[in-house]
Amino acid sequence: MQSKLLEVKNLTVNVEDKEILHGVDLDINSGETHVIMGPNGAGKSTLGFALMGNPRYDKTGGSILFDGEDITDFTTDKVAKKGMFLSFQNPIEVPGITLSNFIRSALEERTGERIKLWDFKKELKKVMQSLDMDATYAERDLNVGFSGGEKKKAEILQLLMLKPKLAILDETDSGLDVDAVRTVSEGIRIYKEEVKGALIIITHSTKILEALSVDKTHVLVDGRMVKEGDSSLVTEINENGFESFM
Repeated sequence: MQSKLLEVKNLTVNVEDKEILHGVDLDINSGETHVIMGPNGAGKSTLGFALMGNPRYDKTGGSILFDGEDITDFTTDKVAKKGMFLSFQNPIEVPGITLSNFIRSALEERTGERIKLWDFKKELKKVMQSLDMDATYAERDLNVGFSGGEKKKAEILQLLMLKPKLAILDETDSGLDVDAVRTVSEGIRIYKEEVKGALIIITHSTKILEALSVDKTHVLVDGRMVKEGDSSLVTEINENGFESFM
């Protein structure tokens, strides 16, 4: 029997005193894959940032339980240590810290243990090869000078190294060419097979879903969950768009 991993109850979220999410409910069991779709401005990214404890997103009502613990008021670092991960639509550049050092520091924070450099580099090299990433990127400053596809690969690299219980992928496939989408999809497949973690995929496109088994699909419109279904709902949206939900 699957255990409840994430339980969002009646969540309301304000951004700069404007309410963006209006009583959102969402339940995810361990290992499940959920897709959240909706038109631009529906609040999809807001939900992801709120779950991760971004201070700009003010939770004014409701609760978030993760792995049996109330994390509604947790800061982002505490949420990450609990085992939640968020990839960004537009990953920022961080001069002065290499991709390798960033991931190693994040891993040590996540586990609370020192990691032997040799063991870390061996694992990093293996995962980079699986993503068809040039090994030299490990020693480049995080995302500095990276193309859009390289930034997204770096996000998936972090996902595979950190092995979170729940990964929220926010428009990970946006702006990518066919080859980059294929590589990112392969990384997600590896995460599901080896880590067996849960996924929330926020997307407009369904290319990234082709190699995945989707457990539930949610439609978010104007800050409200207006419909929930299985993977067939993705097909319905592809064929008819969001007009019938608005």
